[in-house]
Amino acid sequence: MAARDYYEVLGVTRDASDSEIKKAYRKMALKYHPDKNPGDEAAERHFKEAAEAFEVLSDDEKRKIYDVHGHEGLSGMGGGGGFSNIEDIFRNFGDIFGGGGVFGDIFGGGQTQQRRGESLRAHVSIPLEDAAAGTRRTISLRRKVHCQPCSGSGAAAGSRPTSCGTCSGTGQVLRSQGFFSVRTHCPNCQGQGEIIENPCGSCRGIGLTQKNEEIEIEIPAGIEEGMILRVNGRGNEGARGVAAGDLQVVIGYESHAFFQRLDNHVGFELPVSYSQAVLGSEVEVPTLEGKALLTVPAGTQSGEVLRMRGMGFNSVHSRRKGDQLVEVTVEVPQNISEEQEELLRQLAEIEETEVGSRRRGFLDRFKEYFG
Repeated sequence: MAARDYYEVLGVTRDASDSEIKKAYRKMALKYHPDKNPGDEAAERHFKEAAEAFEVLSDDEKRKIYDVHGHEGLSGMGGGGGFSNIEDIFRNFGDIFGGGGVFGDIFGGGQTQQRRGESLRAHVSIPLEDAAAGTRRTISLRRKVHCQPCSGSGAAAGSRPTSCGTCSGTGQVLRSQGFFSVRTHCPNCQGQGEIIENPCGSCRGIGLTQKNEEIEIEIPAGIEEGMILRVNGRGNEGARGVAAGDLQVVIGYESHAFFQRLDNHVGFELPVSYSQAVLGSEVEVPTLEGKALLTVPAGTQSGEVLRMRGMGFNSVHSRRKGDQLVEVTVEVPQNISEEQEELLRQLAEIEETEVGSRRRGFLDRFKEYFG
């Protein structure tokens, strides 16, 4: 599929200013950020596409080349090639919700974000009762940590990495394209600025090893399904002593025998008999905190919703608490005894002479319709 025009991707005109381009990118990055769209492949594709467009249009030299030669003019220059994964975008631009990097300028931070390792993502499913009350969970994960024998340097004991001669230790080189020069990662040291001539035997010069860990997290009361808890510094550590990324924990709900969450309310369906609905009754019902008595008023209709105040979820955004919403369903028995049948026939005869208001209105319309 041919790449879309970068100006069209960001929704800006070709004479848009730097601030307009940043504003447009910020809007798209917030809309399609993977934390807000977990598991959405289309959103991830839009997120990468927007980052690619911003990477070119925010660079004056690349933008000039693109304006004249289009996508073909950027081939082989380290720009316009797209990002292989989401972490590439975070490493280049910083996490949009964490500030720093290019995003620091967009949000007014104005500071360069420290390089960090890759973030990890874990999924935890909890019962609705735990979501309402809050809980703790232990997560087992496998993460990259600095190699102990070489302290993360990648060099064998007694040796040290040497400065890259190609880029003079900067990790970047200039490449010329026509009248322009573009700064890209050094191909000799892969942007590290150092060369390891005598690699560590334990990690083979990578500077990282795998480690199994158990991490306990606190899940706050009222947390919603799909929310992401961020545990700082518990992701993968980076090579050459780079600090660890974050652990992102996606919260899911286990299926429940009775309940479903409705905003900050909890709802379920309560079946009652005809006599309970007509005469009224007290019924024992489940709640998120145990059993409770619910009064079903006399004359309750099927489909009517009874509200139990303050029996729902806490809000993670405020101190307000939701209610328990009980939808009443009047059950009609399919099999009845002879005694029940006789009583119901007597009731039917009475109802023909003492018709309720809704039934009376239906009968009046029925007679009028058929003359």
